[in-house]
Amino acid sequence: MFIEPWIVDETMPEFFVPDYIEQMAEDVLRYYDLSVQSRQVVTTKPDKGGAIWKLETNKGPKSLKLLHRRPTRSLFSLGAQRYLVDVQKANVPPIVQTKEGMDYVEMGGKLWFVAEWIEPLFPVAKDLQGAKQLCYALGEFHRLSKGYVPPKGAEVASRLYKWPKTYEKTIIKMDWFRQLANVYKEMPASTKLLQVVDRFQAQARDSFIRLQQSPYNQLVERGHSEWGLVHQDYGWSNGQMGANGMWIIDLDGVAFDLPIRDLRKLISGTMADLYRWDVHWVREMIRAYHEANPIDASLYDVLMIDLSLPNEFYKNIKEVVYDPELFLTEQTTQLIDILVATDETKWPVLAEIENDWKENRNI
Repeated sequence: MFIEPWIVDETMPEFFVPDYIEQMAEDVLRYYDLSVQSRQVVTTKPDKGGAIWKLETNKGPKSLKLLHRRPTRSLFSLGAQRYLVDVQKANVPPIVQTKEGMDYVEMGGKLWFVAEWIEPLFPVAKDLQGAKQLCYALGEFHRLSKGYVPPKGAEVASRLYKWPKTYEKTIIKMDWFRQLANVYKEMPASTKLLQVVDRFQAQARDSFIRLQQSPYNQLVERGHSEWGLVHQDYGWSNGQMGANGMWIIDLDGVAFDLPIRDLRKLISGTMADLYRWDVHWVREMIRAYHEANPIDASLYDVLMIDLSLPNEFYKNIKEVVYDPELFLTEQTTQLIDILVATDETKWPVLAEIENDWKENRNI
């Protein structure tokens, strides 16, 4: 039987997992030299077919993960986790091997694996000091991931050469937003979306032109081993403080890329949480990252371009393409107002920090 995504509704427990998958979890654990006293679901991805359990065992707490991606893709991330722990001694959870010395079990058309459950772990404070700790740990992770070679049979997960397509997709999707707002004109958020989409599409076009004229092509020519891995889902939940420093968890989505893509996501997401861009926060976050994994002037230029892309607007509005009637509500009108107000505070900050690296102020 192959594992399929499952449907959940409000009548089900918070982390519902179908019985057949729970049975598979039991079968998978027989491959391990562990006596499991309890197994508790701690998170699920029902729409993709993934889950994580916390195990209490005779050898301490462990996690059991059902990876939702293709097995060849999951091999890539498991290889990365093994490399970071064994070769680079990074603070990421060590993988527990099966009785046969394997890093995973394949069942239901997916890969499952057991790792150490790191305790205690707690999120850093949601203040500037916490943000700097996250950035330093991220830089350290990127630096240690350099030199990773995927295992035989793994597909190579890479976003290194895909930046131009990502930028183009952002521009194209803005056309979709406009078309849908016109088709569903009677919906509460359509008028507001039509008022602002041209502005954000123009930003995306400017960013794309700047990317084409930037050092991006020269940087990516250096190849995967030069740049290492990005986490792709890094933040307060996946970078946490432990007994011996910061730990990075949930490595399932790692891929080769320019490392500042993770840093850009962390900065733009943090500014969105503040509802305004703060030049002191942004400078300090970049400086903390730079201390762990130095950023040269060319990479800084590309970071500035990626920050100029309307990332938060695109991320928050792209859901409109799946169900316009459900999305274009009064609540989305309010969301667009917040996105616009936050965006207006971004440009003075980017103008102020644009030449920091050229002037060597932050190095």
